[in-house]
Amino acid sequence: MKNFFADIKTIYLNERLMLIMMILNLLASISLFIVGIIKLSPSSAVVKVGYGDIGGYRDGSWADMLAFPLFAIVFGVLHNLIAVRIFRKRGAGMTKFFLVTTTALIIGAFIVLIRLTKEG
Repeated sequence: MKNFFADIKTIYLNERLMLIMMILNLLASISLFIVGIIKLSPSSAVVKVGYGDIGGYRDGSWADMLAFPLFAIVFGVLHNLIAVRIFRKRGAGMTKFFLVTTTALIIGAFIVLIRLTKEG
């Protein structure tokens, strides 16, 4: 834990861009969490929960849509902790790549969530 706070301080002092990326990652995951919770429809017996590559949407329970808020929590909290660990082991370049990839996955989850809720 002592190293964690020392790494955060180093990131704050030396790597402002990476700190901004971590904050953006956290804000994007919080917004995905909020939108995911708002878009849940427990009154519906069947909702669209996925789609295949060749077309066609899959029906399922509304509880299956809880994957999106869970996904947001994992990306918001766990990936920022992993980013600090990567910074300690591999440096700033690899950490920035990891954060850009994480943010791209969050944006992809937004797109999938919006597409699924528009079809249901």
